[in-house]
Amino acid sequence: MMRLLAAFGCSLALAGCAAAGGNAGVASMASESAAAAPALPPETMRWLYGSGEAAALSIQTFRNIAEFAIAHKGSDARSVILAPGATPDAPSFTTCGDKPRAVVFDVDETVLLNLGYEYWQAATGSGFDSAAWDAWERTGAQAVAPVPGAVTALQHMRAAGIVVVFNTNRQSANAAETAAAIAYAGLGSAVHGETLFLAGDDAMGSAKDGRRATIAARYCVVAMGGDNLGDFSDRFNDSNLTPGARRALAGSGAPAQQLWGNGWFVLPNPVYGASLKGDFDSVFPPAYRWTPDAAGE
Repeated sequence: MMRLLAAFGCSLALAGCAAAGGNAGVASMASESAAAAPALPPETMRWLYGSGEAAALSIQTFRNIAEFAIAHKGSDARSVILAPGATPDAPSFTTCGDKPRAVVFDVDETVLLNLGYEYWQAATGSGFDSAAWDAWERTGAQAVAPVPGAVTALQHMRAAGIVVVFNTNRQSANAAETAAAIAYAGLGSAVHGETLFLAGDDAMGSAKDGRRATIAARYCVVAMGGDNLGDFSDRFNDSNLTPGARRALAGSGAPAQQLWGNGWFVLPNPVYGASLKGDFDSVFPPAYRWTPDAAGE
């Protein structure tokens, strides 16, 4: 991260040198860029990447994952990957037999913080850019950090004989670079096709159910962790679900509610993803509205 900040500072210094040499166009562009730069990162980024609360919540979650996985890796273990044809509203699972015990994690903002890329987005005010993200996958391995609690939890689970598997929507073309980023963050080794599964490994694109089935055929998965509900079932990210229906599918009274903290573990990510949808009516139903004027009636 400091290297990126230093590089950003150097680029501003070079712009100033060019202006001193009489290149008014460069000076003008640098001035406009500086004027357009946000004064602060977005609040969501300040919370996820900078707050003690986010760190504490992540550590808490990873401690729970490790304790659960180690306690449930015995001979009677049950997979927490949905059985073929099962859904969150009609879940079913298979027993594990003698398959190696494993835990499955998403990568980005689950075990790995993409500080370099998110810094670039915040500092420039840029939205998501697929070409920039591809460049990040290829070159950003040394500007990442582990999610608080992840390194210790993964070490404990591996020491208990549990295999750590990563299932991420980073591209299979960048498998070596993704493995390097995971290792740089202190999260251990990842081998493509064995403990690292990526978008492009099958014909399902960003959907993960196919990769989960491939993993389940090899391992008994006793716990899963992710920052997006699609890290547990593609059904949660069905484009036909309204935000309210998606919340109901995961929430109170739904069969899936029994899985949270009981094999399925969610990490916080308010920065991006399928969770960030909904208008006023879907987020604040009319029955739950209040104004100061109403209090005076």
